Amino acid sequence: MTASEIRPARPPFIGCGAAYEDAKFVIFGAPFDSTASFRPGARFASQAMRTESRAIETFSPYQNRDLEEIQACDAGDLELPLGSAARALDEIEAFTSRLLDDGKIPVMLGGEHLVTLGAVRAAAIRHKNLAAVQFDAHADLRDDFMGETLSHATVMRRVWDILDDLGGGIFQFGVRSGCKSEFEWASGRVSTERFKASGIEKAAEVISDRPLYVTLDLDVLDPSEFPGTGTPEAGGMAFAELLDAIIKLSGKNIIGFDLCELSPHYDTSGISTAAACKILREMLIAFG
Repeated sequence: MTASEIRPARPPFIGCGAAYEDAKFVIFGAPFDSTASFRPGARFASQAMRTESRAIETFSPYQNRDLEEIQACDAGDLELPLGSAARALDEIEAFTSRLLDDGKIPVMLGGEHLVTLGAVRAAAIRHKNLAAVQFDAHADLRDDFMGETLSHATVMRRVWDILDDLGGGIFQFGVRSGCKSEFEWASGRVSTERFKASGIEKAAEVISDRPLYVTLDLDVLDPSEFPGTGTPEAGGMAFAELLDAIIKLSGKNIIGFDLCELSPHYDTSGISTAAACKILREMLIAFG
């Protein structure tokens, strides 16, 4: 992909107006939520985040750095077929592949969590021994959900299928929901820390310098702080705990990351969208 093929978002996410050829990070939206089983609406997240980002500063007092020091290009949203999970994943994989081939770090804004699978498919082709860190309220490890193998409820099982073949692994944090069979299956296969992220430093040591993909399902946050999501789960992380975990991944060999499952219209106060914007700012700075 060349710079002339990118159609930047206008306006872009705040502080992310770098030219494509100069950018280290390339942000793109994946507005897909067709397998949502409870409350759809995550397809509106990326546009809401761009609009609401005007209300936050580019400077992070947490990390004492400014987003404008990080070369990031906002490439706008993909046009995805809302009715076909397989086709949507193919489109995401193709776009992510182009970014990786150009030496960029893809930053995807979902959309439901299934969109992660498309990006991981692309990354796994180019990065052997790929590992994944997942922040999420839900295990997402079902082999199928209502007969469908491509679903927001199966996404990390499909990711595991890929990473296991590569000798990689999944490190989950904040998980507090899933059927009994998911937790039984995960034992010995997936590293899962329930409810918290206090084991993030140990995971970072185990991952070492391996290529790492980070997926953040925003419902990992407690609904008292983040009600604007399709499947809220009580007992979640606080913003400060999540931010601390993100910063502790700074310096890892992160080759891509995403934020998923903001459904802005379930929180008319705008608090959830503002939190998502702030988390994106902090991830870009921490991983930059």
